[in-house]
Amino acid sequence: MIERVWCGWTTAGNAAAYEALLREQIFPGIAAKGVGGYTGIRLLRRELPSGEIEFMTIMSFDSLDAVRAFAGDDYQRAYVPQAARQVLARFDETSTHYEVREHLTY
Repeated sequence: MIERVWCGWTTAGNAAAYEALLREQIFPGIAAKGVGGYTGIRLLRRELPSGEIEFMTIMSFDSLDAVRAFAGDDYQRAYVPQAARQVLARFDETSTHYEVREHLTY
């Protein structure tokens, strides 16, 4: 299993709009692509001392081939739709990929 991790930052004033965009358009759009091996996405959010709001997404895939099917040959490049770019103050240009070595639930 591969986890694709990405971060974006926005102002407190844009945070609710960005989160709604993720939930209502971007995440459903990703699922609608029907990429084999894509198994889901998690959204994390935190307020920074600076007042910025940081969002982290963690996408799960069965394999690196599935990541490539989603993102293309330049699979490390971040997937940031234009609507998201309009409300983000800044974002990672690339995603980081981790091989899951253990996944425990208790």
